[in-house]
Amino acid sequence: AVGNILGYATGSFSGWFKILPFTLTSACNVDCANLKSAFFLDVIFIVITTCISTSAAHEVPLGSRDQSAPFSEEGHEQSSDVHEAFLWELFGTFRYFSGTIWIILIVTALTWLGWFPFLLFDTDWMGREIYGGEPNEGQNYATGVRMGALGLMLNSVVLGITSVLMEKLCRKWGAGFIWGISNILMALCFLAMLILYYVAIHMDYRGHDLPPNGIVIAALIIFTILGGPLAITYSVPYALVSIRTESLGLGQGLSLGVLNLAIVIPQIVVSMGSGPWDQLFGGGNSPAFAVGGISALAGGLIAILAIPRSSAQKPRALP
Repeated sequence: AVGNILGYATGSFSGWFKILPFTLTSACNVDCANLKSAFFLDVIFIVITTCISTSAAHEVPLGSRDQSAPFSEEGHEQSSDVHEAFLWELFGTFRYFSGTIWIILIVTALTWLGWFPFLLFDTDWMGREIYGGEPNEGQNYATGVRMGALGLMLNSVVLGITSVLMEKLCRKWGAGFIWGISNILMALCFLAMLILYYVAIHMDYRGHDLPPNGIVIAALIIFTILGGPLAITYSVPYALVSIRTESLGLGQGLSLGVLNLAIVIPQIVVSMGSGPWDQLFGGGNSPAFAVGGISALAGGLIAILAIPRSSAQKPRALP
């Protein structure tokens, strides 16, 4: 969440070309220079964090025969027989999954069918549908994209707050129920985006003026609220799968790989289908958000009705 806040704040700032003037050239205008500056900052932070992580973690290769390594002889013998899971082993785990795990995978797929249109088109939606601009045609689109980045920064603030409160919420109402409610909230936010776009196109500012403050504030509020469901999406499905697969004796890494398939496949579907789907209805982003809202609502109802609500257990006291 902290990284997202800093990253989206970088995208919402329009004066990077003044701080890094060498990015502004005859072939790269102000918007290009701001984007280029953000990439330079990304590279710097990636290099710094990579150096920190590689120097701070002192690891011993599993195949090492060094007796001073902090592994027991038994553990070393066991690790020597371990081999990485290949594709057929990944799909072979399907036959061990219970009905609840299949429900979690289905809800995960529906949830990400809802999220990917937003993650792909959020700032573009702000620039086109709310600010009425087009790329490389005036400043309305660029201003809308920066305002969308500001909304995503506020989204990350709520994401961080929700992350802190998530354990208490799941213990009180159950992880599946919280997940379902968050999906329904996400669907309502997408519905609000469609309504806001409908209101915007019936106002006469598009194409020649900036949107009214009320429209912009409403869009920012929607972006901000979506931080809560996003935090739950980033954690609850993984926790539920880990809990369910532990009793089956399956490796959690392999099981989480299967969960990632439930994320990647919807991403492929959205990436390949959202463009033609939007063009079919006039070229805007709203049709993809409509499909996302329906998927999120379906996933939320399934999570509430089909995922068992296990009783909350108090953590054991440390000896």
